[in-house]
Amino acid sequence: MSNGETSRFVRLHVELVMEVTDADRLTRAALDRIDDDPSLPDDERRRSQEAVTEDPAEALAHLIDPFDLVSAVPGTELAQASWSSEGLTDYDPDAEWDATEWELADDAAAEG
Repeated sequence: MSNGETSRFVRLHVELVMEVTDADRLTRAALDRIDDDPSLPDDERRRSQEAVTEDPAEALAHLIDPFDLVSAVPGTELAQASWSSEGLTDYDPDAEWDATEWELADDAAAEG
């Protein structure tokens, strides 16, 4: 906004890579979360249970909630959130971090 105004809405891009060190423990935690959710209809509960049992990325997606990440930030309220997870088959944890690989290069250039 070139006229000196600022928006009260801010898009925060966060990219995380999680290492699954105990898939069984992760799956159990996700299944517990699903079982404890009274708002899930039975058919959705079954689909969710199958998904987290088959894929650790799905289990992680059931346990991470963007609201939990920002709920303690003073002076803010979460207006909208979306998230997804996927397994990375070509990730090298020893490689140097490169913003262009993460599609953040445009964001970094705009900030700089």
